[in-house]
Amino acid sequence: MKRLIATALLPLACAAAFAQGAWPTRPVTLVVPFPPGGGTDTGARIIAEQLSRKWGQPVLVDNKGGAAGQIGADIVAKAKPDGYTILMGNIGTQAINPSLYPKMPYDPDKAFAPITLVAELPLAMMINPNVPAKTVKEFVALAKSQPGKLSYSSSGAGGGPHLAAEMFKDATGAFILHVPYRGGGPAIGDLLAGHVQLSFMTVLEASGNIKAGKLRALAVTSDKRVSALPDVPTLAESGLPGFNSISWIGLLAPAGTPKDIVDKIAADTRELVVREDVKEKLVGLGAVPAGTTPAQFTTLIDNDRKRYAQIIRERKITVN
Repeated sequence: MKRLIATALLPLACAAAFAQGAWPTRPVTLVVPFPPGGGTDTGARIIAEQLSRKWGQPVLVDNKGGAAGQIGADIVAKAKPDGYTILMGNIGTQAINPSLYPKMPYDPDKAFAPITLVAELPLAMMINPNVPAKTVKEFVALAKSQPGKLSYSSSGAGGGPHLAAEMFKDATGAFILHVPYRGGGPAIGDLLAGHVQLSFMTVLEASGNIKAGKLRALAVTSDKRVSALPDVPTLAESGLPGFNSISWIGLLAPAGTPKDIVDKIAADTRELVVREDVKEKLVGLGAVPAGTTPAQFTTLIDNDRKRYAQIIRERKITVN
């Protein structure tokens, strides 16, 4: 009897294994919790295009901006955990927001299954070309000569660019007004228009305007120079020793997504970001490809959450 039951169940087990192995069998939605044009969006579109080709199914980028990424993240947190709705999160949504927002629409500790880090994103300190400063030292002197008259845009209160700018202000003693936007795209748009004078944004989203001469990069926030902008010094080289503040982007699924699906997405993404043509595209835009395992990505999120919680607490950073 046991042999008969086992024999009867065998086709069902094989069918289930085959079905899981065939995932995905329909389009996958990649939610970007910010408007189009920012670094998270740019990176997401590169990865979505490559995964679409690899899987033979469309990977559709869906921008759901607002509330510093919480609106889009909430959509994924409450989605069916089957791998067909995933998130391109960043350091702000996963590591910073939990320390800034006491009430979130989801539990940041339990809502997601980290999949893989996609890339590290150094930031560029950029100014509108009409600002009469060619170096960090000159900009600091200008800002101190007219405190509160210069302003900087960010992709949102509490995001990585905002915290980098506040760290810069703290290190230099310059008083510069903060103007938050709903994403990197709008923040850069007003910098280009001259409505604000300064922005800290990922090199990934800013390199095109910098190379075209529409924006002037004074420095990058990483501990090493960025391949996409080899002539731009680091802030450490520019008189702020030890300054290091970078962003990152990574994929996450709703909690409860089957491990084999999470592992497949992670493995496929890791394979893509080290492929020469994809790597060249990311590096050329200023990103540092960095695929990881789900466990490694989880550790990164946890460590960065602790680090930024301390920065937020020490600098008494709040959001309105």
